[in-house]
Amino acid sequence: MGDKQEDRPSRSELNSILSAPRNEHSAAVLPTASRFVANATPSSIMNSRILFGLLSAFLALSDVVGSRALAQSVGGRNSNWSPYRPSASADQSIETDSEPIIKPSQYVDCEPCPPEYTDVISDSELTQMRGNRGYYVPAAAQPIYVAPTTGTPFMTTQATNTGWGWEILPADVIWHSYWAGTKESRMAGVVYDDVHNNTPYIDVTLGGRAAIARYGTRVNGQPYGWELQIEGAGQPRLNLDENWDLDAADFRFGVPLIYGDELVQFKFSYYHISSHLGDEFIERTNFPPGDRVNYARDELVLGASFFPLPAWRWYAEAGWAFYADEGAEPWEFQFGVDYAQPGPTGAVGTPFFAVNGHLREEVDFGGAVSAQAGWLWRGNSGKVIRTGLHYYNGKSNQFSFNGPLERFEHQIGGGLWYDY
Repeated sequence: MGDKQEDRPSRSELNSILSAPRNEHSAAVLPTASRFVANATPSSIMNSRILFGLLSAFLALSDVVGSRALAQSVGGRNSNWSPYRPSASADQSIETDSEPIIKPSQYVDCEPCPPEYTDVISDSELTQMRGNRGYYVPAAAQPIYVAPTTGTPFMTTQATNTGWGWEILPADVIWHSYWAGTKESRMAGVVYDDVHNNTPYIDVTLGGRAAIARYGTRVNGQPYGWELQIEGAGQPRLNLDENWDLDAADFRFGVPLIYGDELVQFKFSYYHISSHLGDEFIERTNFPPGDRVNYARDELVLGASFFPLPAWRWYAEAGWAFYADEGAEPWEFQFGVDYAQPGPTGAVGTPFFAVNGHLREEVDFGGAVSAQAGWLWRGNSGKVIRTGLHYYNGKSNQFSFNGPLERFEHQIGGGLWYDY
């Protein structure tokens, strides 16, 4: 028993070997190993081989783990290591040392990495996205582009020219009605007092405007090109002092041909208008039916509108009637301005104002001036609803009141307008 105990190292000798530094392991092991080999038996030699194999594997593993931990530690071999990425403002650049920064492997997922996207963008990036005039809204399922001239929003999957082609019955229009033009096609109701005649009225417009066909393109969603439209409206006047009697009604119908781009639009149009006195007015006033003015005209119109800024629209047109019946003369002119911020307004809306001048040859180019101001809402459809104050001063905008019934009107009131 005593001889077998001398063949193996004692507990104190093993502890001294394991506690020695790594570079001294071999020096500590060799003397002890030589002594035991001299006195070894076959069984002790086998046990020693197993022991040395385990010790060698342990030393190799400890050396690998220690080297990797030192490479990823703060300081040591990697004095530039930092758990945070450097940040800089849009106008500052990040200064780096001459030595490349060694990033720990657990922070490097790709070489090179794709760009990172964020919901926050700088002012310079926003300016680039807006371009010269249009406005781009990035936070949407699809890109939304707003026409800078008309304020009409469009949803599209492309931000470039889509190429020229045909569109049948497009939902939007290139040319819009004049906001303060009292004879334009729209849906509207205006309640006012005729100060000159001391009588309250409601002027109603029941109509609209739509595109039939278009040959053109879209740039950032805004339509450019040629467009054929159709427009029309009935415009009755109700007398509130006489149990809402129908005093008169005008009816119009037109087919405009339009060409337009971002800044300028042109119109060449044919339209017909006819005016009629109401039966209740004739009966109430005992007006001789044979003396009424059968006002009617078939006219060709050339017009243009210009957007010097996205919120401002200036326009003018000249019309010549190739057929003009009782009380109508060939020439008429319109001009004016519309103002409102472009784009969808949401529930809050935005202020607007509009002014229109209308000169007619049959009243010695005296015509009338009208103005409207108030609040406007524009949705994603691009159509507009407005409410506000109404002012009109001049010859009656019911053209039946010409000739023997010619009258001057001074209207002050308010209205609701739905424009296409």
